[in-house]
Amino acid sequence: MGIVLNKEYLKGFVSDQQIQSLAPAVAKAHRDLHQKTGAGNDFLGWVDLPSRTPDALVHELTALAGEVRQHSRAVISIGIGGSYLGIRATLDFLDVQGGLPVYYAGHNMSNADMRKVLRLIETTDVSVVVISKSGTTTEPALAFRLIDGAMRRKYASGELKKRIFCVTDEKKGALRRIADQEGYRSWVIPDDVGGRFSVLTPVGLVPLALAGVNIGAFVDGFRAGEKAYALEDLMQNPAYQYAAVRNLLYAGGKHIEMMASFYPNFQYAMEWWKQLYGESEGKNGKGIFPASTVLSADLHSMGQLMQDGMRNIFETFLMLEQVEEPLLIPRQEADLDKFNCVAGKSLDWVNKQAYLATAAAHHEGGVPNLMLMLERGDAFHLGQLYYFFEKAIGISGYLLGVNPFDQPGVEAYKKKMFALLGKD
Repeated sequence: MGIVLNKEYLKGFVSDQQIQSLAPAVAKAHRDLHQKTGAGNDFLGWVDLPSRTPDALVHELTALAGEVRQHSRAVISIGIGGSYLGIRATLDFLDVQGGLPVYYAGHNMSNADMRKVLRLIETTDVSVVVISKSGTTTEPALAFRLIDGAMRRKYASGELKKRIFCVTDEKKGALRRIADQEGYRSWVIPDDVGGRFSVLTPVGLVPLALAGVNIGAFVDGFRAGEKAYALEDLMQNPAYQYAAVRNLLYAGGKHIEMMASFYPNFQYAMEWWKQLYGESEGKNGKGIFPASTVLSADLHSMGQLMQDGMRNIFETFLMLEQVEEPLLIPRQEADLDKFNCVAGKSLDWVNKQAYLATAAAHHEGGVPNLMLMLERGDAFHLGQLYYFFEKAIGISGYLLGVNPFDQPGVEAYKKKMFALLGKD
């Protein structure tokens, strides 16, 4: 089963006829993606990356994970943006057994966070994966300086070659020079895959393999997504329908998309989605603002705003059809809380009723919403979901009239910060 798209609570806001009206524009966007004739076409390597990812890479990284587990008890992953969020989103979503815990650095410049990582190196045998296309992005570059110093104080140079891995450009950049000079094992970030689309490249696969993720199943999920969402026919392609619905709601004044889930392990997957969608569409004074919320906890903090606040919001719910080892609610003789009405039901069944109640109430309150259902929460289906979102944002950005594959605005703060630091 692919990703199931439920449009029930779009009634009164978006009709199938309106979606169908975008078919010619969607078909053109599809051709621009697959024939590489649209804006940003030099960053379209992600489109067919799943089918081009060699099984040999999966085998190589799986063997590397076994090797690293012989001498390390933890992994430090250094990276920011697309070199961080996809890794964390995947590990937070999956219940990985038998791998190594991953600690993150280079995604902020917090003194307190870095001290924790440096203490980890002092007390624990670790391996380090540093991920940067250029090697000069401020946050990961400074993190690597500090971590490299701590590693050198603890390990001899020959030992460092077994423990430090680089994922960077094939030929140029500071990190490439470091890897070549020190003899660190390295993997290449493809030139035609932007950072926010890079979780299927070694950016994601190297640290995920070390953490014990079944990267073979993960890659297969991407491959299933590539096949399932390759159809040009809008009404047969749920990823394209999602893109069309977003643009129709945006045109109707719904300028904020709230991604919501009743499954907390989606939290960082939604953070990954926020970067993918915000960085891809937020250009030329345009773009849907991506936000996220974790339910049912946030129904007690954000629920009032969602129900009765400004009507410039629509919601997309992420749901799971099946959960592992469902917990049954026991019957109590006294029944003081009056919940014997659900005795014998699973906790997940109650969770799904909370979704149904929320979706219906918000729809009645003027918040259109749609739902994406995954069959189960494993590496295969998460890979398929990632590809769904990648394909949908390519179409959605073209429908909006922007280049979804560049990020010129991100450079503005970097230039000012380099000036303040006195950096060339």
